[in-house]
Amino acid sequence: MLLSTRDLTKTFPGTKALDAVNFDLKAGEVHALLGENGAGKSTLVKCLTGAYRRDSGDILFDGRPVFPQSTLEAQAIGIGTVYQEVNLLPNLTVAENLTLGHQPRRFGMIRPRAMQALAEEMLQGYGIDIDVRRQLDSCSVAVQQIVAIARAVHLSGRVLILDEPTASLDAREVAMLFDVVRGLRDRGLGIIFISHFLDQVFEISDRLTVLRNGRHIATHPVADLDRMQLITAMLSHELQHTTSHRLQRSADTSGDAIRFTGVGRRGRIAPFDLTVRPGEVIGMAGLLRSGRTESAEVLFGAVSSDSGTVTDARGAVDLHNPRSAIAAGFGFAPEDRKTDGIVAELTVRENIILALQARQGWARPIRYAEQLRIADDYIARLDIRTPDAEKPVGLLSGGNQQKVILARWLATHPRFLILDEPTRGIDIGAHAEILRLIEEVVARGMSILVISSELDELVAVSHRVIVVRDRTHVAELTGADVDSDRILRAIADPHASAEVAA
Repeated sequence: MLLSTRDLTKTFPGTKALDAVNFDLKAGEVHALLGENGAGKSTLVKCLTGAYRRDSGDILFDGRPVFPQSTLEAQAIGIGTVYQEVNLLPNLTVAENLTLGHQPRRFGMIRPRAMQALAEEMLQGYGIDIDVRRQLDSCSVAVQQIVAIARAVHLSGRVLILDEPTASLDAREVAMLFDVVRGLRDRGLGIIFISHFLDQVFEISDRLTVLRNGRHIATHPVADLDRMQLITAMLSHELQHTTSHRLQRSADTSGDAIRFTGVGRRGRIAPFDLTVRPGEVIGMAGLLRSGRTESAEVLFGAVSSDSGTVTDARGAVDLHNPRSAIAAGFGFAPEDRKTDGIVAELTVRENIILALQARQGWARPIRYAEQLRIADDYIARLDIRTPDAEKPVGLLSGGNQQKVILARWLATHPRFLILDEPTRGIDIGAHAEILRLIEEVVARGMSILVISSELDELVAVSHRVIVVRDRTHVAELTGADVDSDRILRAIADPHASAEVAA
C-alpha cells in the first residue's frame, strides 16, 4: 500500500473525531472518502497532512511509519492537498503561485524568466494553455484548481488529496478537472477524493471508504456497489426519498403577496417581475453565473436595484440595503457560507442571534439568557451537531454551519427567505433535513426562494420554477411543467418559449 492508517485515533473535548480508523490507499487509484458532515473525513485528512497531531495509531507511507508534524513535513513525505477554497494567492501570477517558496534565484534575487519557464514546465500535461504571467484571480475556478493541483503534485508527487474540488465548478469544468485526475492516476499517484456529489464519486473513483461518527464503516470497489447500499452505509438507515415526491400543498393566493415589478441592476441582472405569495416555494434554476445569485442579491437589497418597484398590501417596501430588507421581514442565506454567511470566530450562539440583534438595533442588546435560549432551541430543532452553543462556528462541519445560517434567519421569523444553494457541499443526511425543513416552514406560511443547481431538488420542493439565462429571467414553469427535462430545455434552448409570469 502507498498510504495506510492503522487504528488512527483523534479526540477533541467531548468528541472522538476518529476512533481506531483503518484506511488504505493504493498507488494508481482514485479512492473516494465519504460520510456525513462530522463523520471524520476532515480530521483524517488533517492527521495525514500534519495539521492535527494524532492521539494514537499509525500512519504508514510505503509501509514505513511516518510522523508528519506540519503540512510542510507531509509535503516532504509525499502528501499534498487541494481544498475546495483554493489555498493560493489570487493577487499573484500563476507562475508566482506555482513556484512560491522555491523560485529560481541568482545571488538571492528571483529570476523571472526562469520562474516562468519552471511554471510552464510544471503545467505540462495538464491540458491547459495559459499565460503563466496572468494574475491568478483572472483565471476560472477550474483553472485555479488545476494550478493548485500542479503545485501540490510538484511539491509532493505521490499522494494527492482533493477535498471537495468540484463544489464550485460547472459540468464542463468538472469534466476538465476529471481528465487531469485520470492522468495523474495513470502516472501512479494515489488520489483521495472527497465529495458529496455521488454521481461524481461513481464516475471517477476506483474504490471508496465510508466513515461514520469517526469510525471506518466499509471499503468497497465502486464497481461492486450500488447507490442505495452506499447511502445506507453512510447513514446507518435507509434514506427517505426526499426528491421522489412533489410538494403537495398549494400556495396561499389570497394572502399578502410581495410584488417585485421591473427590478434589476444594469450590468448584473435584467429587470424582472416576480410575485411572492405566502406559503410558496419558488425555485430558481440556471447555469453558474447565469444571474441566479445576482437576482437574489437584488431581491434582498445586497445590490440595490436601479429600476422598478417593490410593494405589498401596505404599499411600497424599502429595499435599499440588507438592513431595510431585514426590517421588511426578508432573510438571505448566501451561496458562499464561509465568506458571506458565518462569522467563523464567533460562537454558534452569536451567529444565530446576529440577524435578530441587527434588526432590533445594537443599542438594545438581547440579554445573554435570551440569546442562549434561542440558540439552544434551534440547535435542538435543526439537529446542529455541536457540544454547546459556545463553540466557535468555524470549527463545525460544513453542513452544521449551513444549519446555523438557517437558524439565524429562522430566528427572525421572516416572511420571505432566500436560500442560495442551501444544500451545496453538505452531506446527504443534512441535505434531506434541510429539504424537510423547507416543507415545514412553508406549511406555516413562510415564502421561500430556493436557488439550486440540483434540478431534482427544485422539482421536489417548488411550486414553480424561474429559469435564468444570460442574466435574464427567460421562463417560468408551473404545475405539471415543473420537471427536470423541461427545466433543462429552458436553460439550454435560447428559443425556449415558456412564458415568464408574475
